[in-house]
Amino acid sequence: MPIFKPFRGIRPHEDYLERFPSHPIDNYTQEELNRKAQEDSSYIQMIKPFVCSKSKDVDRNLRKIRTNFEEMLDSNKLVQDASCYYLYEQIHPNKSIFRGLLGLVSVEDFWAGKIKRHESTIPQKKENLAYYLEKVNLQADPVLLTYPANSKVELLMNYEEKNVPTVNIVDSQGIRHKIWKIDNRLKMLQYKEVLDQVDSFYIADGHHRIGSTALNAKLQKEKNKKHNGTEGYNFIFSFIVSNQSIKIHDYNRYLTDLGGMKPDEILEKLQKSFTIYEKGSTPYFPSQKFHISMYLDGLFYSLHVKHELRSNEASLHHLDHHLLDQYILKDIFGIENTDSSDRIKYLKGNSSVEGILKLKEKIDDGHGAVGFGIYPVSFNEMLRISDNKISMPPKCTYIEPKLISALIMYDMK
Repeated sequence: MPIFKPFRGIRPHEDYLERFPSHPIDNYTQEELNRKAQEDSSYIQMIKPFVCSKSKDVDRNLRKIRTNFEEMLDSNKLVQDASCYYLYEQIHPNKSIFRGLLGLVSVEDFWAGKIKRHESTIPQKKENLAYYLEKVNLQADPVLLTYPANSKVELLMNYEEKNVPTVNIVDSQGIRHKIWKIDNRLKMLQYKEVLDQVDSFYIADGHHRIGSTALNAKLQKEKNKKHNGTEGYNFIFSFIVSNQSIKIHDYNRYLTDLGGMKPDEILEKLQKSFTIYEKGSTPYFPSQKFHISMYLDGLFYSLHVKHELRSNEASLHHLDHHLLDQYILKDIFGIENTDSSDRIKYLKGNSSVEGILKLKEKIDDGHGAVGFGIYPVSFNEMLRISDNKISMPPKCTYIEPKLISALIMYDMK
């Protein structure tokens, strides 16, 4: 079973609780980051040297972030708890509820395959994040891990929720965030005993973050002649949720050009691997697996993967994303390296036609030339892929809940 251990979390003092946390920086434009960096005692202001600095001295910028963090801790704008687990719950305006536990998992378990992945990662992005961690020594965004539901864990969380939460705030998107500290020794032992029965954790969101933390740990281990496995860099800040508390949505793609081809030529080439049904101008969300939505030249199409190309086994040919990569992006548009091509852009969906409408908007506005909507991956499919050590292409799943940054942080020092 993988380790899941308590830790001494760092969180904003109650006087700064409303202003300090942030949505992930990828959610903001540079203009928005510049503006938020001016907000006093905020997480974005703390990491301003990384997200806003014009200085090319990266090491200096990252050291300044660490200094900013330590100054906020010393001035009591940030507080550090005694070792504990945290129960964390999100309540969305649409009444969706996501809840799970915050704690630490081990990079050793990740390397040993007890924490299983389903997506490949982009090496450069992973290396950049590892370098950030080496210099800043702070994890502000937990990795989202999942596992098949365990009724005993659910009962323990139900019992904990009867207490008054330590944190109870509503963010700018109307999402309520509640956190309970679980610091009673008996309670922590109960959680440990139940979680020890979990065979594996599965990465739901954060492949690059967990990969970069593991890479940093490897590099630090090589430098540290007294390495013993208990150092802070050996652990990954994680949010574990059961399959009852995640939603897997579609992650769609569009191309910025048609590779010099005409729409009729593309449709003709598609006939080799797909049965094509024109849907007209009405936005079409794929009705089932092996059906891919395409928006081209003002019209929607349903592309049905031909039966001889499908597989019901746990293989890449069971994945619509791989079939799209192989039989459309590579065979027709000539994109050999779909993991890193700048011709491919990604759009998050929400398991409805809304994601398809976003694709249509990009194409109609001239930002893209053709769009593809993909049926969401199921939870069981994600587990089968992970168990069989198969890597999906990047950005195959858009998974809720999405966490805000720096509500709780883990100091690796």
